[in-house]
Amino acid sequence: MTPDRLRTALEGVPDPDWLETALRRAAAEPGTVARSFPAAARRCGRHDLPGAPGWTADEAARALLLAALPADQAAGQAEEVYRHGDAAEKRAVLKALPLLPIGTAGVSLLHDAIRTNDTRLVAAALGPYARHLTADAWRQAVLKCVFIGVPLAAVADLDDRADAELAAMLAALAAERHAAGRQLPADATALLDRLTIREA
Repeated sequence: MTPDRLRTALEGVPDPDWLETALRRAAAEPGTVARSFPAAARRCGRHDLPGAPGWTADEAARALLLAALPADQAAGQAEEVYRHGDAAEKRAVLKALPLLPIGTAGVSLLHDAIRTNDTRLVAAALGPYARHLTADAWRQAVLKCVFIGVPLAAVADLDDRADAELAAMLAALAAERHAAGRQLPADATALLDRLTIREA
């Protein structure tokens, strides 16, 4: 996803003038993002965006606010609105991270989201920006998805990053569940099967 694509997807928002003004203010006065961020849902709506699959209007507007910030302000403002935001605002920050020129500065936000049991936050944390997670942290996050019911389709670059160690972890979990008369979710079983074949 790119800021340009999100802008195009938002062309039919209820209050386009508010959004344009908020974006200009974000660029000129970064501190205004803290006020604009909560207002985005009311001004732009919460509906799904056909032009940006997987995004809602408020998420897209919030991502654009962060993307409009001066580069040296993006990391700090993203952390500020994440720490003080509700679940929807936190999710928007997580989804915006790949669009921001912040390097690894947002990784602590991923760790915070992954520690929760909020399935939508965990899913958002494992989007494209999760490439900055260490291999061990990423594997643990994938297991967290299996434990709390986040579909593995939400995990960016899953087949590229999955390795023998993840296969061993999934196999151990499968054995534990089998002993308890339970099974892994179908997507986790399918991933384990693919890894088993690949590593054979």
